[in-house]
Amino acid sequence: MEIKEYALKIAEKHETTNPFEIARRKNIIVLFEDLGNTLGFYNTYKRFKFIHINNQIDEITQRFVCAHELGHAVLHPKANTPFLRNQTFFSVDRLEIEANTFAVELLLTDEMVSAYEDTRLSIQEVAEIHGVPGGFARLKAYVC
Repeated sequence: MEIKEYALKIAEKHETTNPFEIARRKNIIVLFEDLGNTLGFYNTYKRFKFIHINNQIDEITQRFVCAHELGHAVLHPKANTPFLRNQTFFSVDRLEIEANTFAVELLLTDEMVSAYEDTRLSIQEVAEIHGVPGGFARLKAYVC
């Protein structure tokens, strides 16, 4: 199943695109902490799942970070990206792109994009209106 289909399936099942609500319904504990320069991360401990979000960033960014970390939780539940990044030569780029793609597809649905098709707004501008950083709009799989 493609990431877009998976994100849509999860949103449909939980009747929301709110990543905080989806995490709650999936029994993933969301913690807000001062993480310094880190925006957030996902981890498991004794079968409990956690999303850690930096409490020093704005709410819009927190929402995107939560969606990104939720992507890790559902797409790569056993991957420990901080460990892989710091302790191995394994490239986590693919995992990060997949988590970003999940976040974009969850937070920026085709319906949201198509609502702007009669405007002169770019996909980046539409993304930003919906709380998705414009630079990530290129990950959106949208077909008119």
